[in-house]
Amino acid sequence: MNPTLLRCSIIAALGGLLFGFDTAVISGTTDHLKRVFDLEGGGLGFTVASALIGTILGAVFASYPSDRIGRRSTLIWIAILYFVSAVGSAAAWDWYSFLAFRLLGGLGVGASSVVAPMYIAEISPPRFRGRLVAITQFNIVLGILVAYMSNYGVALLDFGAIEWRIMFGIEALPAAIFFALMFLTPRSPRWLVAQGRSAEAARVLEMVGAEDVGRELREIEESLAQTAKSAKEPLFQEKHRRPVSLAVAIATFNQLSGINALMYYAPHIFRMAGAGEDSSLAQAVIVGCTNLVFTMAALLVIDRFGRCKLMVVGSIGYILSLAATAAAFYRYGTEFTDFGSTVVLVSLMVFIASHAFGQGAVIWVYLSEVFPNRVRAKGQALGSFTHWVFAALISWTFPVIADLSGGHTFAFYASMMVLQLIWALKIMPETKGVPLEEIEKRLSG
Repeated sequence: MNPTLLRCSIIAALGGLLFGFDTAVISGTTDHLKRVFDLEGGGLGFTVASALIGTILGAVFASYPSDRIGRRSTLIWIAILYFVSAVGSAAAWDWYSFLAFRLLGGLGVGASSVVAPMYIAEISPPRFRGRLVAITQFNIVLGILVAYMSNYGVALLDFGAIEWRIMFGIEALPAAIFFALMFLTPRSPRWLVAQGRSAEAARVLEMVGAEDVGRELREIEESLAQTAKSAKEPLFQEKHRRPVSLAVAIATFNQLSGINALMYYAPHIFRMAGAGEDSSLAQAVIVGCTNLVFTMAALLVIDRFGRCKLMVVGSIGYILSLAATAAAFYRYGTEFTDFGSTVVLVSLMVFIASHAFGQGAVIWVYLSEVFPNRVRAKGQALGSFTHWVFAALISWTFPVIADLSGGHTFAFYASMMVLQLIWALKIMPETKGVPLEEIEKRLSG
């Protein structure tokens, strides 16, 4: 693989590491936030979900700067959002200032979920595209693990009242590194062609190891030929119906698995199942390690086995693990034995492994593939918007409904994954190894 291509993909995917860190870091602070800001179930849920409101906005509007100033420049601004959010959340002087800075971080997460995989997909040849875009997912789960480990380490050092502030502030360091490294990457060749800068695009294609620069450039130019006369082409029209429906479906199912409930509330869930404070943070680290290992496994095989097979395997794992977790909560309620706690820990490890190997590895790759070039930014924004709307709903409501019935909560997630399995088997088309322009032809109305 071309070293420049790999380096640029890894740097762009650092946006995913910050995405994961920002997503998971709050999980270690929920008890502090409840005490400092005097929050209960609904209030805590809204506080956790506040970043996701920003995430929704970031996902919706990311297509505009990415099309106007370019994918690379947008990622640079995303790094700035992450940095300001980290410092501001750590220094928050009241609940409202905390919500405002968390919302800024959410803007970065939402925009990153659109732009980072888009940039990588647009610089990658088809045979490497799946595994390179999946580096973003690898970095997301690495960021989640780093957040869990950081929270656990900070808790062990016992900083007292400022412990939660340190947990948030640590994110500023990787944000600054991401900002600096992005200046070492080239612009997207597809964006350059759309701006009429084909000579520059050819140089970038050559830098990243394109086998036939002239042919790839012609294919990009042909795909974008209608852009000048249809720059405002709407996403919602009949010829885009199929990619739109695929994006909405995969994004919706991703969150109806309950994955963000686990990401945001892992220690809380383990405390519900009888674990102590330090033990619950340590178990969250175990979940993060499992997530990382199985994401690495998926990264190695996504271009060999294809997207659909990973979705099917992951769906089966989801169903079994969520059903087992629901059964444990039905059996033990609020009086968990050591055996019951172990069942929940093992089941959620299987759950996170299933997510990492299936949906987690596939979703951002798939969203970067199924839309035509001229509406790709809008399409990925739609997919990310759908994803984050459901993430906000799950995160906001989880503390309330889980306290009422943990069994019902996990049984619902399991039933949704049965529907996902049917969708993956019957409806989802395979995109493995298919050039972006050919996918456009296959899925167009």
